[in-house]
Amino acid sequence: MRILHTSDWHLGRSFHRVPMLEAQADYLDHLVRTVREHEVDAVLVAGDVYDRAVPPLAAVRLFDDALHRLAAAGVPTVMISGNHDSAHRLGVGAGLIARAGIHLRTDPADCATPVVLQDAHGDVAFYGLPYLEPALVKDTLGATKAGHEAVLTAAMDRVRADLAGRPATTRSVILAHAFVAGGEPSDSERDITVGGVAAVPAGVFDGADYAALGHLHGCQTVTERVRYSGSPLAYSFSEAAHRKTMWLIDLGAGGELSAERVDCPAPRPLARLRGRLDTLLDDATLERHEESWVEATLTDPVRPDEPMARLLARFPHTLSLVFEPERAPEDPLVSYAQRLRGRNDQQIAEDFVAHVRGGSGPSEQERTVLRAAFDDVRVSDGVHEVSR
Repeated sequence: MRILHTSDWHLGRSFHRVPMLEAQADYLDHLVRTVREHEVDAVLVAGDVYDRAVPPLAAVRLFDDALHRLAAAGVPTVMISGNHDSAHRLGVGAGLIARAGIHLRTDPADCATPVVLQDAHGDVAFYGLPYLEPALVKDTLGATKAGHEAVLTAAMDRVRADLAGRPATTRSVILAHAFVAGGEPSDSERDITVGGVAAVPAGVFDGADYAALGHLHGCQTVTERVRYSGSPLAYSFSEAAHRKTMWLIDLGAGGELSAERVDCPAPRPLARLRGRLDTLLDDATLERHEESWVEATLTDPVRPDEPMARLLARFPHTLSLVFEPERAPEDPLVSYAQRLRGRNDQQIAEDFVAHVRGGSGPSEQERTVLRAAFDDVRVSDGVHEVSR
């Protein structure tokens, strides 16, 4: 069976205030062409169809058009909701839409109810695990605790139990939206940390012939059978080096697997430039970036006059301007920035406690209270967004 694995469309999202709807429409044209040209048997969308719980009407229309075109192509499509989606809104009419071959899996309670497709070698069961917010699905799934690994393990236990009751020749494919250990994040994914732990081990998906993951925006292989397709478009300058693709997966009669990357169209290349303003304006080697979307980091010790206007004169698609002035190593601002770099909210809060106490950090009990507070804020924010 030939499977096209994609995810993280984020319909309705912009790129540094540049509307991306036209680029998203071009991508969906490309997806439908790929389905036809490569004779794809099933399309998988591993979450974050939309960029927010209540998407703009233009994004909804684009999604509706994509569904009609996939249904018209006669190719079954399985998709799950991600942490950016409203599961309830995305899942409206799922029973009716399934009659057209579009299978929406947005309810965690249905994670062990597969979409079963056939090829010349028998059944392939597709299990959809929508984004599982631990605090909200723990009881539904009977998880031992409210953590990402616990709820995913509980969901996969249900999947394996269902699979055990099917013919031994049944192959299995999992769709999941999660941060799996070994994956490389970028700046454009929303943090899903709970209890100080974001990543879950790839072994959670043991027993599946293939796990089609969503959430991380870089296309990557965690293990041979556990992969991220990544987002089809770049949504942050941290993705400047990404090659945006989809996975074309061939699943053999006995679960043998081969994978090929299919490139996605890019509206415009990205460039991250760094240096003093005069250097960026005069460097002849930067000519290749004059039509790129540009993020410029200026290192001038003193902020130059009208830096954006001067950059735009050479790089008319400059979207982001960052100031990181060169400083002496003993400058206190340098050490402060270094202390913050790469640290999460929990670590910064613990550092603050240690600072105000003269070096004595929080106790384990205080760390637990801080962690719970951050989790409560994040969960309540997610519930608020879903309800909007």
